[in-house]
Amino acid sequence: MVNQTTVAEFVLLGFASLRELQILHAVVFLAIYLVALMGNFLLIAAVTQNPHLHSPMYFFLVNLSIVDVCYISTTVPKSMVNSLIDSKQISFSGCVAQVFLVIMLASSELFFLTAMAYDRYAAICHPLRYQLIMNWNVCFQMAVVSWVTSVTIAVVYTLNTFSLQFCQSNVIEQYFCDIPQLLKISCTDTATAQSLIFAITLSLGSFCFTFIFVSYVYVFSAVFKIQSAQGRQKAFSTCTPHLTFFCLFFFTASFSYMRPKALSSPTVDLFAAVLYTALPPVMNPLIYSLKNKDIQLALGRAMTNFHCISWVGFEEMDWKH
Repeated sequence: MVNQTTVAEFVLLGFASLRELQILHAVVFLAIYLVALMGNFLLIAAVTQNPHLHSPMYFFLVNLSIVDVCYISTTVPKSMVNSLIDSKQISFSGCVAQVFLVIMLASSELFFLTAMAYDRYAAICHPLRYQLIMNWNVCFQMAVVSWVTSVTIAVVYTLNTFSLQFCQSNVIEQYFCDIPQLLKISCTDTATAQSLIFAITLSLGSFCFTFIFVSYVYVFSAVFKIQSAQGRQKAFSTCTPHLTFFCLFFFTASFSYMRPKALSSPTVDLFAAVLYTALPPVMNPLIYSLKNKDIQLALGRAMTNFHCISWVGFEEMDWKH
């Protein structure tokens, strides 16, 4: 049962105490947030507006972009607002919600990256059976399983964390409610909670990492057997964005939670958290637009359509006035 009697709110770690630096932090985070929103929404629009991109790979990419928009929206806006109003507080219920959403969305990100690896394996290693293997029923089932599993993990982690008591310090040494930091300030024994979190994280993380690694061993083996250079290049262009983004997400998260204690300090912890919570949502559209020509063309059309709609709307407003 969640204990709300001892701590009514938590205090988050700020990026600066000087007012000028607080405003600078808010402006920088706002720029990062807007870039992430614009890039991912453009990517979603590009895929949905182009029937040519209505395939399993881009279906999972749209889900990934939705996750990224929600992921960065869970932590960055709150930090911006706190800097602008010179506050570090977050309510108990707000902290619970933040923990739940961060875990759910991070898990979803990993599961969709795993599903995308299987899709690339099926497309390149079994091209003649691809439509049978990755039919739309299978895609929807994989998406539902990813979301439901992520919600389940988030519920377990959240209940496991907030069943502890917080009766001494309420200062979280992170810019959002992070489970390891919450465990540090609990005034009850956290051994069981830590063991449960470690077991689930290790098992799921190892499974996804191994699945993706093995999938790409088969994929690259098949790609190198392709006779034409153009065929190999096309196959690589559909794989490298996914593999690049997975490495970015995996290594930033690993650096945040698995680096040696000698490299740990409040400042390093803070910027490491920014890397894995803000960088992947920003880089996802950029990686796919740089590496994938289909996405480049679709993004160009989406931006052209948006420009035309805006121009027509402007002319109508001008005519009315």
